Amino acid sequence: MAFMVSHVFTMVSVMIAVAYFTLFERKVLASVQMRKGPNKVGLVGLAQPFADAVKLFTKEMTRVEASNRFSYWVAPMLGLIISLCMWELAPYHSSLVYFTWGALLFLCGSSAAVYPIILAGWASNSKYAMLGAMRAIAQTISYEVCMGLILFSSCLMSSSMDLVEVSERLNFTWMAFICPPMFIMWLMCVLAETNRAPFDFAEGESELVSGFNVEYGAVGFSMIFMAEYSNILLMGVITSCVFLGGGSSPVVALKTVSVCYFVVLARAALPRYRYDLLMYLTWKKLLPMTLSLLFFLLGVKFLMSVIYFWS
Repeated sequence: MAFMVSHVFTMVSVMIAVAYFTLFERKVLASVQMRKGPNKVGLVGLAQPFADAVKLFTKEMTRVEASNRFSYWVAPMLGLIISLCMWELAPYHSSLVYFTWGALLFLCGSSAAVYPIILAGWASNSKYAMLGAMRAIAQTISYEVCMGLILFSSCLMSSSMDLVEVSERLNFTWMAFICPPMFIMWLMCVLAETNRAPFDFAEGESELVSGFNVEYGAVGFSMIFMAEYSNILLMGVITSCVFLGGGSSPVVALKTVSVCYFVVLARAALPRYRYDLLMYLTWKKLLPMTLSLLFFLLGVKFLMSVIYFWS
């Protein structure tokens, strides 16, 4: 019962955070573009996310006649379920679930998020949706290789695969300061994994109308939308705990907001990358650099172990 209550409370909190993250993004984008942004619904626009939710969930649900009915409706729900379940891996001390191999489970969960995308693209029976899904899968799988190696470097320096222990042992020696290039590449992988600008090829409006979710609206689109923003917030929490030292809950929340602010600013400031250059970047630039830095950190760790043994 305690686990169920904790899980439900976590899910509700994530949904509220997603709602206000959308408002935060719109306000930041408006500020960058010298606009006011949402400011009419409620006090300075604070009720705008709930008004948008009511509008989307009360719209008529349409379906493409030639689509696969079962897969068409299952894909958004599966994506949202996976993104919400991933929050049980968030490294906070009050969790009732303890994962000794949390880093490995995080990589497994992020890999599983590919399946709802390909299912949505295939079930829509639309060329635009299928092309968007294929591009998203190739992009996600490519950057997961670098992301896994970078996450492994933090686990290597902390001698643990438990995300809570990684956060505690790197509390005073931030991974972002130990190896800044690794942290910069991690941020690039975060943008690519969450399909955010300048790597938003899954939803390339200029080429694919709206990518893999082009045939979705109302509740289906809302679920895809919530899953995407939930993943962004989760990546912010993982980044703040693993690479920025973690800390108490208010400190982690502040660091998470800073990472999310970076994600929004990247959307406001950077143009969309070219797809072939995106794949070239990960396989010929990021992957060799990540492997080189990983072997360097491995040598540093071995040297520290030898010094500690002889001392």
